[in-house]
Amino acid sequence: MNKNVHTLTADDLVGEKYILLADDDTDDCMFFANALEELKMPFKLKTVFDGEQLMNFLENNENLPDIIFLDMNMPCKNGFECLVEIRQCERYKMIPVIIISTSLDENIIKLLHENGAFFYIKKPSLFAHLKKLMSLVINLIAAGNYRQPSIEKFVITAEINAL
Repeated sequence: MNKNVHTLTADDLVGEKYILLADDDTDDCMFFANALEELKMPFKLKTVFDGEQLMNFLENNENLPDIIFLDMNMPCKNGFECLVEIRQCERYKMIPVIIISTSLDENIIKLLHENGAFFYIKKPSLFAHLKKLMSLVINLIAAGNYRQPSIEKFVITAEINAL
């Protein structure tokens, strides 16, 4: 288990490829960190615990994340509010944002797609499924030149084998 996942500072990330995870559930954060560590991907992980921390981190750091995984339901500022702010800012708008949530509300999913999220991942309950979903999404984005899929391929769940 990566015990330093929450202690990385902006200085630790200079010149590094990294994923920024915004999620208020510490168990989900550790689940995510362990999956990333087991996948042995060339990314460090920085975690923030609410939408205000996310936006403050982005505003105060030169080295932007390669990917943002964004929980939908967080205190202070929810995932949708953060997504809108990210897409409105010229400096951040090209960062791939992946929404993660336990819900599958079709209206919210459509709204997130329309506002520029790259994917919507339904949080799986099994660790193996989380690893599989993370690997799929990160590899697609890391390959470069990846664009947001159509709404039909936007939602990724543990039942989906490939896009």
